[in-house]
Amino acid sequence: MNEDDLLSQVRAAFHGVDPVPGHVLAAGRSAIAWREPGAGLAELIQDQGQAAHGMRGESTRALTFAGADLAVEVEVTADGRDVELIGRLVPATTAHVRVRHLGHAHEEIATRADPAGQFALLSIPQGLISLVFSLPDGTAIVTSWIRL
Repeated sequence: MNEDDLLSQVRAAFHGVDPVPGHVLAAGRSAIAWREPGAGLAELIQDQGQAAHGMRGESTRALTFAGADLAVEVEVTADGRDVELIGRLVPATTAHVRVRHLGHAHEEIATRADPAGQFALLSIPQGLISLVFSLPDGTAIVTSWIRL
């Protein structure tokens, strides 16, 4: 018996006792498909006005993401099932802005940031998202994942 045979037997034993749920496998595959090789990360550094989960009515949050050369400021307004994102890039630059949404992996939700760095994304379904900014110099910035 070699290592591959042993690993196959161990995998089969674990699968029989405690199989990995299908939604976990799907999320893992989606994460690999959503990779943005070479993109810089803009991490969430500020989240103001976070609404209580499950509250009805309109709520507003102000998010700030910071990367090495770029910051992203976003105002999130939720009313019902959809969310509106109004934001700007600092320093100001044009960019293609795309939403990665865990629940809507096969839908393209995108817009452009104008020369002042401002952008608006309307009717985003609530859920787990990340933003991807494709900049004019060919580089990309991705935000950390947040729940809307």
